[in-house]
Formats: sequence, C-alpha cells, structure tokens
Amino acid sequence: MYTIAALYHFTRFENPADIKPALLDLCQAQEVKGSLLLAKEGINGTIAGPRVGIDAVLNHIKALPGCADLEWKEATSDHPPFGKMKVRLKKEIVTMGQPDVDPRAKVGNYVEPQEWNDLIRQDDVVVIDTRNDYEVAIGTFEGAIDPKTVSFGEFPDWWEENQARFHNKRVAMFCTGGIRCEKSTNYLLGQGVEDVYHLKGGILRYLEEMPAEDSTWQGECFVFDNRVSVGHGLEEGPHLLCHGCRRPILPEDMKRPEFELGVSCHHCAHETSEADKARFRERQKQIRLARERGDKTYAGNPL
Repeated sequence: MYTIAALYHFTRFENPADIKPALLDLCQAQEVKGSLLLAKEGINGTIAGPRVGIDAVLNHIKALPGCADLEWKEATSDHPPFGKMKVRLKKEIVTMGQPDVDPRAKVGNYVEPQEWNDLIRQDDVVVIDTRNDYEVAIGTFEGAIDPKTVSFGEFPDWWEENQARFHNKRVAMFCTGGIRCEKSTNYLLGQGVEDVYHLKGGILRYLEEMPAEDSTWQGECFVFDNRVSVGHGLEEGPHLLCHGCRRPILPEDMKRPEFELGVSCHHCAHETSEADKARFRERQKQIRLARERGDKTYAGNPL
C-alpha cells in the first residue's frame, strides 16, 4: 500500500536551490516518488511511498524555514502513483504570473466543507471553479462557473473581462487542494472585491469529509498522479490519462477511432502533427520495452 501526500505551503525561502539537494536525497533514500516544486514563495507538490518514508519527508519539510505549520492531505493507492522523484526549482509554486499577489499577506475567508453547501446555495453568491478546463470537464460543483481557462495564468485576464457580471455578488472559489485559491482570492481582494471565500482544503478535503448523499459535487475530481481521478471518500475514479495530451479519458474512449495508445485520444488527435505522433509512438515503444524488462518506473496507469 502506498501513502500519497498532497501538500503546499507559502513561506519565504531565500534560496530554494540550497533546499533542493537534501530534500531530493531524502526522498530517494526513503523510496518516495512524485514531484515537489520549490520557489521563493514556498513549496508545492504530491509525493507517494511507504508510510515511514512519507513521514520522514514531511518531517523534513516541516523543519524548513516557516514550514512548522505545514498541512497536507493523504490518500492511499494499491499501485505506485509515480514512477520517479523530481524536485524542481520554479519562479512560482503555482503559476499565476502576477508579481503583486502574495497569499502570505491576505487571502479570502476559509469555508469548511460542512459549511460550503449552504454558502454556494445563497442567491447573492457566485461560485467560480479556478481549475483548468480539462479538470472541470470531468467534475465540478453544482452551479459553478467554468472560466474555460487552459492554464491558471489565464485567470486574471478572464476576471478582468468578466468581473462586471458579478457586481454586488459575493465570490466563492474552489480548486483541487486549495493552492490556486490562495492566489486567486488574494488577487480578487487586490482588485477591490470585498467578500471573497474559498473552500478550505479544496475539493479533495470536501470529497473526503462530505457524505455522497449530502454532496453538491458532480462527477470526479482530476488529480495529478496515476490515479487520474477520485470521487467521494477519495476512492479512485474510472479515468485514465492520455499521454498524448495529458487529459483524462474514460475506458470507453479507448474504443473511439481517434485513440492510439500513448499517442492520441479524441481530445488531441487533431491537435498534434504527424511528427508529434511519431515521437509519441517511439516514446510508447520505449515504455513498452522498459515494462517488459520489469522497470517499475512505468508501473501504474497503463497509458
């Protein structure tokens, strides 16, 4: 059984590059895999591994400057969610491209999962999904607005174009684990929006704590590991990942004529060139050969 820990924390790292080597070495020594991003504004990522290894890495992160109150969300998986461990240096731990946004200064009002349904059902509340379009496509909250953004960095432009629609409304926002809302609520406060709220712990905490019969969530929640999607109780969902475009697909989508294992699906078949597809086919060939050799790097999602 693999323990999965999803985490983020905004703090001030003067030199993230100094943090990387020891963190990466510890993860590798503890057989922990996944991806962690380091930037001057903090840390973000998801890791998976044995219970003792995850505990060791989390304790190491909590000892970093300003991280003593680190929070994270856990789940389990029968198969390895990641094939390798990456620790990357970035300008932002979640890219918004707004240099004046600083969640450490101020964010919107946190709303507990048990209070979320009552809030979003109020007539003067508008609910905005801050995730990317392919995430929203497989699940979202009842009545939520989909900005149809391809990346989080497009959100400020979308808000600028649409803010007049929400005059005299309270704004409630949500995302997968909460990190995008830390930035988006700070951004809206900076734009003069007074009543801003966000779901504490994100969709993942809501699905973990709210019984399905009391839920306003519809569909599945996309996650950035080989589980691909989860539902209530964080049970693994039915989705697979197209490695041509990194979008979620359902098993029945593999029967569509546009589908080619590791190369394309109905979402992306017309978006990539023949040269792209040739590269993807070669990549898929190498993955197949590695699996035949017993390379565990490619365990998990068959696509």
